[in-house]
Amino acid sequence: MRVFNLLDDIPQSPKGRVVQYQLASCSSSGAANYRAAQRSRSRAEFIHKLSIALEEIDESNFWIELLIDTRMIAPQKVTDLLNEGNELFAILLASRNTARRNTKRKIDPQKPFPPPSPPV
Repeated sequence: MRVFNLLDDIPQSPKGRVVQYQLASCSSSGAANYRAAQRSRSRAEFIHKLSIALEEIDESNFWIELLIDTRMIAPQKVTDLLNEGNELFAILLASRNTARRNTKRKIDPQKPFPPPSPPV
């Protein structure tokens, strides 16, 4: 929601409109793919949707950084938003890595922990 509020603060110049469009597109896509991951029908689909969400979050941060670099937006106006994007990226990356690791181990989601080994 905060990204969409930021769109109104971007200058209405040709460059600004390009960034507005790109930022609106990738930020909404990231959210939509995260939601799709939560509703996935398989672990492979979950991993795929998280991967797309990660790309879109990274692209969103790129456009926000470009706003700063081109002086269209003051850094202090978007610092929290960039930090939030980095935190979301780290969380989703960890989740994707865990899902990949569990796929390799073929862990049954109903039984996430293997039985303890007998004492030696």
